Amino acid sequence: MLIVFAGLPGTGKTTLSRGLARGLGAVHLRIDSVEQAIANARAANAEHGPVGAEGYAAAYAVAEDNLRLGLTIVADCVNPLGITRDSWRDIGTRVGVPVIEVETVCSDLVKHQRRIESRQPDIAGQTLPTWQEVLAREYEPWSRERLVIDTARLTVAQALSTLTELAASKKRAG
Repeated sequence: MLIVFAGLPGTGKTTLSRGLARGLGAVHLRIDSVEQAIANARAANAEHGPVGAEGYAAAYAVAEDNLRLGLTIVADCVNPLGITRDSWRDIGTRVGVPVIEVETVCSDLVKHQRRIESRQPDIAGQTLPTWQEVLAREYEPWSRERLVIDTARLTVAQALSTLTELAASKKRAG
């Protein structure tokens, strides 16, 4: 099974995806970790510039390899564009596994801003976005069904219960 999280920074993707992966015994595949490893390697080789599509491309390959081993993958990424969302879905189709798409939102802008401004990096070398950068970030509207989790309205435990139940029902269905 492939469970793909999407949402702006500070909406709870990593908290929920980590918790879900832990609960399911799944692989947690975090784009921030992949992109930071690429950026660190570039810095060590005196190359500069933002990490672009290669972070997602690397994560797609790792996800597909592990899905083919029969492992469940929980992908944690902003996943801001239709093309990135389609690419994750295409992997599930190629491998023949169910795909669950989850969008995290925080409908309380004050709470969302507070989260952004109080976060601390948890990856060596990581620079977190500012509130203004989050507001300016490109994020395309969705064009298909997905589970929307509003972390301003649900506790972590409530959200994880919903996600775990959905994963169990998809697994039973096939």
